[in-house]
Amino acid sequence: MDIVVLDGYCLNHGDLSWAPFERLGNVVVYERTPYGEIASRMGGASVMITNKCNVDRTVVDALPNLKYVGVLATGYNNVDTEYCREKGIAVTNVPSYSTESVVQAVFGLTLQLYSGLSTHAASVKRGDWCAAPDFCYYLGSLRELYGKTLGIVGFGAIGRRVAAVGAAFGMRVLVNTRTPSKFPEDGFKYVSFEDLMKESDVVSLNCPLTDENVGIINKRSLSLMKNNAIIVNTARGGLINDADLAEALNTGAIAGAALDVLSTEPPDASDPLLSARNAFITPHIAWATVEARSRLMECAAANLAAFLEGRELNRV
Repeated sequence: MDIVVLDGYCLNHGDLSWAPFERLGNVVVYERTPYGEIASRMGGASVMITNKCNVDRTVVDALPNLKYVGVLATGYNNVDTEYCREKGIAVTNVPSYSTESVVQAVFGLTLQLYSGLSTHAASVKRGDWCAAPDFCYYLGSLRELYGKTLGIVGFGAIGRRVAAVGAAFGMRVLVNTRTPSKFPEDGFKYVSFEDLMKESDVVSLNCPLTDENVGIINKRSLSLMKNNAIIVNTARGGLINDADLAEALNTGAIAGAALDVLSTEPPDASDPLLSARNAFITPHIAWATVEARSRLMECAAANLAAFLEGRELNRV
């Protein structure tokens, strides 16, 4: 059986092994595949493995031998799953592989805005401490998380872990979720989105991107926030209206934003958030620890192995 990995670089740029897939068939790995080359690179292969390639009707119709699409991610909005279902093509994803890594990133980003660790470290490298008249100095106000209010939008596996870690820091936790009745009494307060935006010192976005919540962080919702509050987004860039957030940052309507995702990735150089005041941005790496990527590799291969055995595992 021929297995084609269309865009393997982000999962494995040399520090992992493709052996879990190689045990299942003949594997060809491409680091990246432009849309127009998907069909030619797939050839007659029946198994496609991809992270972000656009698998639409045109691609599916060009691949009559295609039987399986394994998505190397939790999100699968790049695949026309309904059309694949019509054609009898199985589609799988990999849920929950990056929970702990993303939670770690949420608080790494939060602490950057609260403590400015990288800013101070860069200052020391420049020689500023050597030239300082005192034993210490600080660039802006340093704040602690203890006693602050953490508002979590979305309460899946990641949101629940963010809540637990926030509570361990001594934070008051507010939760906005579409399904509060799913969860037992846990000491967290379930509130409306509007109340969460009003009361939170730190707003953490941990929800999937849906038609209903595109641009949920916009001029109106930002106007509800305290002017010393911050937003942390490790979910999806489309949750935020970039121009509205940039304006809120530049005018001091809110204190800062720490973002691991943007609405377009890679971003256009003209994205207003890239130059916005107090915007700390990382290149979509919250998911990408070696431990999380190893779990992703193993689980994606297990999905395919189950399919080959006639079983369903993480089929969407």
